[in-house]
Amino acid sequence: MELHVIDHPLVAHKVTLLRDINTPSPLFRQLVEELVTLLAYEATREVRVDQVEVVTPIAPTLGTALRHPTPLVVPILRAGLGMLEGMMRLMPSAEVGFVGMVRDEVTLQPFTYAERLPKDLSGRQCYVLDPMLATGGSLGGTVEFLVQRGANHITCICLLAAPEGVAHLRSVVDPIGIPTTLVVAALDERLNDVGYIVPGLGDAGDRLYGLAQ
Repeated sequence: MELHVIDHPLVAHKVTLLRDINTPSPLFRQLVEELVTLLAYEATREVRVDQVEVVTPIAPTLGTALRHPTPLVVPILRAGLGMLEGMMRLMPSAEVGFVGMVRDEVTLQPFTYAERLPKDLSGRQCYVLDPMLATGGSLGGTVEFLVQRGANHITCICLLAAPEGVAHLRSVVDPIGIPTTLVVAALDERLNDVGYIVPGLGDAGDRLYGLAQ
């Protein structure tokens, strides 16, 4: 697995605003969209393309088009939904699937409660969106799920990651042998004793959408 921590002043600036406890949900959502678009630019460096002919107002020429089947973008519910618009802004012709995973707050283990994906992903590139790579259980489980359906190239995009989560994801994907890349805006210090990233930014889902009562 390849790890890319994006080193760019605009990325660092937006991460700083996301961390701020005083950033309200509307601004938080906007920042996430903007940040994901910046991350997606790097994450799609290996997207598969074909050469096509295009006719300009002046003359025919050769251009580039996304290869079919087009990439599949997979946000992990619910917090991953906050990243979807930023990703689709850069790659609007991609298709979208969904995986619903939650973490048991006692065992810290993920379980799937919903999924909406093609049954056959043979030959597909997949881009998985998950704001926080903490323990790595949800992201690792989703990658395994996609590989079981035939995906052969996976890129994971996260806002923040903990070293423990990166290590767990690596332990899951390396034995599988599928090319996998992890793109993150920041690699934080550690997890605390309840599985939250330190210094982190809190619960990304709650900060995006509020705490559902």
